[in-house]
Amino acid sequence: MYNPKDIIDLIATNVRKTRNPFGVPASQLNTWWKGLPRGGRRPGDALLFTGLMYQSIPYIEATTGYLERFEDTPRANTLMKLGRLRRFAPNSLVGWGLNRMISKTDRTKFNGILNSIYRLLRKSGEGFFYLPELDFYSGILLYDLGDQEGFVEHARFVAHHLKVHGVEKIITVDPHSTYALKELYPKYTGATFEVNPYFTKLNLSGSNGHPPVAVHDPCFYGRYLELSEAPVRLLNNLGIQCVEVRRSGTFTHCCGGPAESVSPALNREILGRRVEELLETGAPVVTMCPICLANLLKAGVPVEDLANVVGRYWQD
Repeated sequence: MYNPKDIIDLIATNVRKTRNPFGVPASQLNTWWKGLPRGGRRPGDALLFTGLMYQSIPYIEATTGYLERFEDTPRANTLMKLGRLRRFAPNSLVGWGLNRMISKTDRTKFNGILNSIYRLLRKSGEGFFYLPELDFYSGILLYDLGDQEGFVEHARFVAHHLKVHGVEKIITVDPHSTYALKELYPKYTGATFEVNPYFTKLNLSGSNGHPPVAVHDPCFYGRYLELSEAPVRLLNNLGIQCVEVRRSGTFTHCCGGPAESVSPALNREILGRRVEELLETGAPVVTMCPICLANLLKAGVPVEDLANVVGRYWQD
């Protein structure tokens, strides 16, 4: 059995080296924006901040797949020793190794969700800009895993770069980055930003006749930021009814996703309970968190990301 602290230390080392949990150069991890029409930055525009979360899902799936194979086996310690050796490998070599483990299909799928969010914001007339050099991982996993010192160091780095470039408003695409920037950065770095999830910035309408859905509230949106009503209003504006889920809003049930970083077995246990609650609604599921999406897909739940659903049903 490996020591979870070994995993936390490895993640912290990767964040210090490359500013993301995987030790992968940003040029390899963050490619979703290439080929998109991008306008210039205007006064008052908000920075679109992905936090590298959707881009990270294929890497998370690849690395946790190895953990799942070796958890609770004698080979677990060997796996951790190999992980520690990666600290001394060149970033290019680490990125090459991980990229070989990831399918083009998975990369395209999650990059496509970011494409959808970008196009929805443009279609809605929202003032925003995107610069990949200002799009950082928030460091939230370090905070979740108890490495407060590592989180604060990284958060200060990110906050400093955003402030130096005059960023005051931020549009986020996932609950983890939203919570970090909105709640944790002011507390631990003193840096404050006007932070809004993208779905609160969309002005749209649609027609009736769409099938009902069940909304899975991610923990950060439901429990801590109390933003559960915003996606529901968005879907209702498109004529999509949201059926009731047994536990939602401030009482939402975690999908177990964050736990897979240290224990895939614990993740499966938590996930099983949430899957039961969602399937009993009899409706397809919509969520707005990349980790929840990947975890529920892995469990065979009929689930889509909110951005894809909105993009499909939004009418001019």
